[in-house]
Amino acid sequence: MASSDGLSSLGLEGASAAAHALSLPAEAYGNDERLEAMWAMKAYNHAEVYYNLISSVDPKFLNLTKTDDQIYSAFRETFEDLDIKVLDPEELKSAEAKERWRPFCNRFEGLVEDFNYGTLLRLNCQKDYTQDNTIFATRIQFFAVEIARNREGLNDMVFASKSSKS
Repeated sequence: MASSDGLSSLGLEGASAAAHALSLPAEAYGNDERLEAMWAMKAYNHAEVYYNLISSVDPKFLNLTKTDDQIYSAFRETFEDLDIKVLDPEELKSAEAKERWRPFCNRFEGLVEDFNYGTLLRLNCQKDYTQDNTIFATRIQFFAVEIARNREGLNDMVFASKSSKS
């Protein structure tokens, strides 16, 4: 993932204002392009940190939340046949998929901080975050899929490829 200046380019005052703005409820805003850009930057920074993490640490030893076991169990109970190696966007975004995901996601309200915030999720777990390999998902969807990928050994290739280059 290419790195950019991100929030540091805003300076201390600008970054502080951005952090405050992102903590307000969605109802406080209309369609503000600046806010959308801040959300995109925050999602991108999260993706970059996560990819660097699974590139540096063996993913099977990672805990992404305090409730990884609960998230993984509920995810595989609800989505036992979901192919997480290469996700089909329709399995996350179609009307039918949203009906399946909504009760799953809502189970974690109050258990997982910012469970419904937007984040970036790789479609193909063997590839980096790129425009063609990324979808916007909720944070709990990200956690569910990535915890499963880590536990099922699907992110091992990312770690192995980065480790062999060192």
